[in-house]
Amino acid sequence: MFSAVRRFRSKIPHLAFGDVFGRARISQGVRLKNYLRRDWLRMVGLAIAAVVIHAPALQGERIWDDYYLTRDNPFIKSPLLILETFRHYLFVDSFSAHYRPVQNISYMIDYFFWNTDTWGFHMTNVLLHAASGLLLYLLLRELFASLLFRNISIADRARLQRRVPWISAVAFCAALIWVVHPVHSAAVDYMSGRADSLAFLFSAGGWLLFLRAQRTTGPSVGQLLYFLAALSGLLALLSREIACVWIALFLAHLLLIEKKLNVRIRIGAIVCCSLLVVVYAGLRQLPQQRPPSALDLRQSAAVRAVLMARALGDYGRLMVFPTNLHMERTVEFDRSSRGKGDWRKIAATHYLTILGVLVVVTFVATCVKKSRAQAVRIFGATWFIAAYLPISNIVQLNATAAEHWLYLPSVGFLIWAVGCLSQLPTSWRRAIPAVVVLAVIALSVRSFIRSSDWATEETFYKRTFATGCRSARVALNLGQIYANRGAYAEAEKIFRAVLEQNPNYPNAQNHLALVLFNQGKIAEAERLYAEVEKNSTQTRKEYPHTWIGALNLAKLRHNAKDNETALTILEKTRRDNPQVWDLVALQSEILRETAQLDPAVRLVEAFARANWWHQDAALALGRLYAQQGDAVRAEAALRHASRLDIHDAKALNLLAAMRVGQNRLDEAFSAQRRAVARQPDEPRQYILLSNILEKMGRGDEARAALGQVSRLRALAQNQSVPN
Repeated sequence: MFSAVRRFRSKIPHLAFGDVFGRARISQGVRLKNYLRRDWLRMVGLAIAAVVIHAPALQGERIWDDYYLTRDNPFIKSPLLILETFRHYLFVDSFSAHYRPVQNISYMIDYFFWNTDTWGFHMTNVLLHAASGLLLYLLLRELFASLLFRNISIADRARLQRRVPWISAVAFCAALIWVVHPVHSAAVDYMSGRADSLAFLFSAGGWLLFLRAQRTTGPSVGQLLYFLAALSGLLALLSREIACVWIALFLAHLLLIEKKLNVRIRIGAIVCCSLLVVVYAGLRQLPQQRPPSALDLRQSAAVRAVLMARALGDYGRLMVFPTNLHMERTVEFDRSSRGKGDWRKIAATHYLTILGVLVVVTFVATCVKKSRAQAVRIFGATWFIAAYLPISNIVQLNATAAEHWLYLPSVGFLIWAVGCLSQLPTSWRRAIPAVVVLAVIALSVRSFIRSSDWATEETFYKRTFATGCRSARVALNLGQIYANRGAYAEAEKIFRAVLEQNPNYPNAQNHLALVLFNQGKIAEAERLYAEVEKNSTQTRKEYPHTWIGALNLAKLRHNAKDNETALTILEKTRRDNPQVWDLVALQSEILRETAQLDPAVRLVEAFARANWWHQDAALALGRLYAQQGDAVRAEAALRHASRLDIHDAKALNLLAAMRVGQNRLDEAFSAQRRAVARQPDEPRQYILLSNILEKMGRGDEARAALGQVSRLRALAQNQSVPN
């Protein structure tokens, strides 16, 4: 019987169901593999991964520098100030000379669309990171092809990548790991950290545009692509200083790897990059208000060498095992642990030093080994070291280590890792896809958890402390949260603990004095403010914003009706800090209250003349002119103020009030309608509009405006019920 069946099947081979299904499975597997190779699918996957792992931070609050850069920053509040951003550093009255006008312009765009809604700012950060990941994928394909097939021209590499699909697969895996790596959290989840993404986006984009121009046959299209590449490079430099490293890497690849490139194109690229650096250096000279010079802590070459090794060890560990992530990292040796038996701190310090040396040894050992992928390893290690050197403590920075500084070096580390994995035995290489999947999952989970650290200020600072960080700045911010909540005893405890470690820290003294004042300990608070003001001549060499002590002391004297002393304090402090608006504002307000209107006007006029972009100064000047009875100049100042902030309605409200007083009701109505358009969710604007309509005899419209007030208040009440 069985023999008959076998004979029957042999005569009808198409009934061999196992073979049929086997061929079907192979065919389906081939189709699935081809489908997964599609660029658009991989790019969608990269974008989705970036958004998902950073989703917890999308509803996050402002933290640290976010308050200034995305809310109080005067240069982001009107498109009229685009050119003005090129004349100022990123921070005013700070020791840092960060020249990043493109970062400010990006915040300006966010402010235009989102006003102060943090969700929009966070989403822009995530999209910038996702776009950087997409460009990295495309760039890595080109780089791997150029490193492995150096004798093939750029134009032929596109066809080569279709014939050797594993190049794109490797580039995708490296880009995916980079996108989900938790070490980038501070550059993505922190709104103030987007400079890294901006510089990465424009640098990678410029490099790809240059490569695309090599495949273009039309001269006009090629010239356009070259121009866009150069423009992208300049925007990268104006986003963050690290773009200089991008230019160095581009030139190194151009001169050492691209063997088939025309000499004329090489020379043109070198000249263009040189011009970009010259233009960037020239633009950096535009800011006239130079940051104050911080205290120069000169360190010996030996100390710097040790710090470089520790930083390299910390960065190498973070790339492989991204644990203990937090802001305010430091690799400095804790001298307080010497001689006290604190072996844990000593061991941790030496661990980083040894690890840094091992990183160097590993790079050298893998790069000298001859193989087909040797060029990949050398290029990756060179990329990492080149991007690491500016942040290695070879020069003094505002920190000894920072996670977001790995945004660019991490690419070199991944390129080097790809070169190392290619040398594994064939049997081991079969396990690489599984290892990559596990790594992506593990890194994504860690990134998702790290992203949740940025949900609220309190969560952020508490988790930072939980990692072992004991930064005075973090402690001050946590104490300020307690103070704002009214938990003055807890805040006082934190501030006093900070001052025990940093006795002359003016910010801690100011915060403690404010907490003491709110607890009724006015005498002690005043003594602290006086001490800060007295020491400001010395402490301002080490700390910014030391004028706050004098400002708070003047406020105390003003509240005690001792205006003469308050004005004396302000005048003295303002001579040392002429561009600080808070000092000018308080001094002019005290002068106005004491019937010294003309000196107040001259004071504000001088500041507004030197800082035409300052909306608060223009607004204050309009009020003073109005009080003087100078309607023409008051209107001009208020209109100017209204143009300096596209979402603020205070200047328009004052204009409307002036027009009502002049019985120019149509103009008052027009001004208030603009105020309503700027703040459509603010009940007060409809109340003012209703009052104007009543005076105009348009009762039905006035009642409709009041009805809108009721609806807004009911909506606000309904939204507050679940909370």
